[in-house]
Amino acid sequence: MACNRSRVQIPPAPPNRTLFTMILGIHISGVDKIIEAPAYVAKLGCNTMQMFLRSPQKWRANFLEPKDIEEFKAKQKAFRIKPVFIHIPYCLNLASSNPRLYNASIKAYIEDISEAALLGADYLVTHMGSHKETSEKEGIKRLSEALNRILKETRSNKTGILLENTSGSGSWLGYKFIHHREIIKDIEQKERIGLCFDTAHAYLAGYDISGEKGLEAVLDEIDKMVGLNLIKLIHLNDAKGKLGSHHDRHEHIGEGSIGLEGMRRIINHPKLRAIPFILETPKDSKTADKENLGMVRKLRNQKYEISI
Repeated sequence: MACNRSRVQIPPAPPNRTLFTMILGIHISGVDKIIEAPAYVAKLGCNTMQMFLRSPQKWRANFLEPKDIEEFKAKQKAFRIKPVFIHIPYCLNLASSNPRLYNASIKAYIEDISEAALLGADYLVTHMGSHKETSEKEGIKRLSEALNRILKETRSNKTGILLENTSGSGSWLGYKFIHHREIIKDIEQKERIGLCFDTAHAYLAGYDISGEKGLEAVLDEIDKMVGLNLIKLIHLNDAKGKLGSHHDRHEHIGEGSIGLEGMRRIINHPKLRAIPFILETPKDSKTADKENLGMVRKLRNQKYEISI
């Protein structure tokens, strides 16, 4: 790893501090079947989780077996893992100007949200797509229309859709929150749409959330554009790279450009602390998830300067 996290010294929480249950989990990888996921995250002390239903880089080859769906639901309930988030594969592009890719993405998305509903998943997390060779305005229009088609086809489905902010590389939409506003205003079933706020993506897109002033500014912007109440999930990731570099690279908690103090502030912010947090930090060792989760738990409720 980039540095030895054991060197980071965090003082104990002050006595008699009121502790709040943190909704904390990880993005799952390294399990062969989804039925293994609830036990895997529970062993790490998590009470929420995110996963892919299939390969994130490939189109669907098959569907989940009914027996696996029922076993997953039983284990999720037994281990009290809730909410459950499903991340949409990267190959889908609901803003594409290519008719074949655009329609195939809508079809695949309807299949994914339908399967997610069978699992009892609460939300699908969605990157907002790439407009490529067209304007942002045109890409936003295509995305809104695609989401309306998806929501209409799955109108009896309780699984919601979360629009994730992006780092803004290439022609990807979602690197500023006016995009979210423009999309949501044209959505017919608004009650099924929310936001996933990715901390690394925000920093790499140019929002300096490493400091108090920058964090308050971005929260004010989100509130004005769509409302903070629409944030249903936070992807808690440190950023690897410079502010506004637009390269989507995540770093271990406290080891990136947002830094330990910046992450502490996000984790404990009164407007964010009750929202589920999912880590998508690097898995470059067998203990990486455990160490990053441990760091987050130490930072929780630390209301003073951290000594390093």
